[in-house]
Amino acid sequence: MIKVCATCGTSYEEQAVKIERCKICDDERQYVPATGQKWVPLSALQESHSNKWQSHAENLLSIKTVPNFAINQRAFLLRAPEGNVLWDCIANLDQATKTLVDSLGGISAIAISHPHYYTTMQEWAEAFNAPIYLHASDSEWIMRNSAFIRLWQGNELELMPSVKLLRLGGHFAGGCVLHWNSGDGILLAGDIVQVTPGADAVSFMWSYPNMLPLPAAVVSEMTRRLSGIQFNQLYGAFEGQDIHDSAHDIVLRSGEKYIACLQ
Repeated sequence: MIKVCATCGTSYEEQAVKIERCKICDDERQYVPATGQKWVPLSALQESHSNKWQSHAENLLSIKTVPNFAINQRAFLLRAPEGNVLWDCIANLDQATKTLVDSLGGISAIAISHPHYYTTMQEWAEAFNAPIYLHASDSEWIMRNSAFIRLWQGNELELMPSVKLLRLGGHFAGGCVLHWNSGDGILLAGDIVQVTPGADAVSFMWSYPNMLPLPAAVVSEMTRRLSGIQFNQLYGAFEGQDIHDSAHDIVLRSGEKYIACLQ
């Protein structure tokens, strides 16, 4: 039976030994609720929840589960000329979502920013016969093996001529963002780069729920790597985290502010 952590959405396969703890939530970058660890069978999640879609930039759609579940992030379906890419992942893959994705041309590749959004990536990969690209630095957080997983190393990976993964680190050692060379450039950032509530700044954290910051040197290196990348729009992990203009300048300015506060 596939069971999903109700706090983070990570999926586990329970066989002879009962699963008691979620490794992802036991880590200080996540948390176990004061009420304790809870699990949801994947089949029950599919029955009680559905997914809503939203159109953003041209050929960029987000997918989010309703009502809210676990961390409550959204995934993105990027429709590049070379094929569709699923960026980040959500736990609920129901029949309606399968039908809609198939009607849009399926999925050619799956890429995930960091372990908090691995969720049910194995089911998505099998349903659409799509490889999953994960940074090797975070391989210890893969809770279920899959023949579709492709571990990569280094700081850049070209998925397609117009789509590139960039390892920035920070929140996790293998923390990645996706750069899409479309129009003035689009950055899909997960929460490796976290958009603030006003959508006019970003921030960076080692642990968001426990409010533990990153060192100034790490943030400086993250923004240095992004300084040479062209992007005007940035889309974060959560609904409403959309920067539609001047995203590159906002990221660099926010990095300077963050470092100044630490000093």
